[in-house]
Amino acid sequence: MNAMTGITHIASVFIGILILPRTWSLLRAAVDILLQATPKGVDLDEVRNHLLRAADVEDIHDLHAWTLTSGINVVSAHVVMRSGADPARVLDEVCACLTDDFDMEHSTIQLESADRRRSEHAMHP
Repeated sequence: MNAMTGITHIASVFIGILILPRTWSLLRAAVDILLQATPKGVDLDEVRNHLLRAADVEDIHDLHAWTLTSGINVVSAHVVMRSGADPARVLDEVCACLTDDFDMEHSTIQLESADRRRSEHAMHP
């Protein structure tokens, strides 16, 4: 074994050591995406409480957040509106809250009336 071969082996090990932490990080992120885990840094209680402050929002349930792909978070929720609420205005306010305050531009929001919430609760106790 000559000196050049020894240097090549040392360089290969060094490069492997440099790559390993990034590989582990990418693997963890990929597993979180595949498992549809709540994204790191997203506190669903905070999101829920913030959405409850929107005009004419009575309740939030079935709130879920996950990462669709690296850097793109998605949220879905059932939003119970107060009686007489304007659905378009409620939807606009909820979506603006998610986009502006939580950087979640992709959302699926199901608007419900209070009586729908009661029937859904009876089906899913």
